[in-house]
Amino acid sequence: MLKDDDLVGRIREDFRTAGLDAKRLAMLEYAEKLTLTPNKMERSDVDRLRAEGFSDGDILAIAEVTAYYAYVNRIADGLGVQVEDWFVQD
Repeated sequence: MLKDDDLVGRIREDFRTAGLDAKRLAMLEYAEKLTLTPNKMERSDVDRLRAEGFSDGDILAIAEVTAYYAYVNRIADGLGVQVEDWFVQD
């Protein structure tokens, strides 16, 4: 979707140093915090997204996609689902 393989590579390496604009960086930092430390989420996390121009609907979508990804991975891991041969893992 980004149509920029170099950018995708930089994001995979470290999204913080990939050269993203402040809005995308805020989104990814929110998603990372929600994934790794959901119990530490605060209103200020949402406020930061609003300050970067995300609407409440956008923020809901970011939270839903982040949560759904975590859910699907935990179900797959919990059931021992094997990754398809075509899928490249790091």
